[in-house]
Amino acid sequence: MAQKKKFLYVNRKAPYGTIYALEALEVVLIGAAFEQDVSLAFLDDGVFQLMAGQDTAAASMKNFSRTFKALGDYDVRKFYVERESLAERGLTVEDLMPITYEDEAEDYAEKPSIIPVSRAEMAALIAQQDVVLSF
Repeated sequence: MAQKKKFLYVNRKAPYGTIYALEALEVVLIGAAFEQDVSLAFLDDGVFQLMAGQDTAAASMKNFSRTFKALGDYDVRKFYVERESLAERGLTVEDLMPITYEDEAEDYAEKPSIIPVSRAEMAALIAQQDVVLSF
């Protein structure tokens, strides 16, 4: 059996106005379907993808933000969010959607998927991956 590879999907763009965020989400689902070790990173304007209370009605665009909450069902449970990117945009972790997964090893306890990291920690995380895809 082939060894799992570590895939990190780096999200740097705002959620709407371009196709990058939606395309990244679709590629994440494909990676998860092939049972790889999939995690996501949100930095720069990518942190806006996880904002709570997104309303896209005025933009006439589909709100896909709720899809992030379903990724735990596909074993995508690590959402690394760069603290500096949040701060530079006047945001905190509390401004983000609550995204959780159920940990089977701990009697299906709900655990947070969002992991705040510093810029230095993010750089180290990126260096540890087998595959890095940036959107």
